[in-house]
Amino acid sequence: AGDFLGLSAEQRRFIDAKLALADGLRRRRERLGLTQAALAARLGSSQSRVAKMEAAHRSVSTDLLLKSLFHLGAGPSDVAKLLTTKASTHAA
Repeated sequence: AGDFLGLSAEQRRFIDAKLALADGLRRRRERLGLTQAALAARLGSSQSRVAKMEAAHRSVSTDLLLKSLFHLGAGPSDVAKLLTTKASTHAA
């Protein structure tokens, strides 16, 4: 898709990072046994916003994804693992 869209290497890395954060948020929410609505309540947001976060919607900032992960107890090393794992699966 990156070739088709004419994305630069930097743009691809950014998208991969955002997708990794969104996927990590969804997996952490599920691991904690929370619904999207329950997470939304914790974050002072809406269920639809959480759905957009987990889908890495273009309206969702990486800042919001990071803050939400940290709110659920993730630390910097957890975030680094998400980014490293995603990068290694797309490096080829």
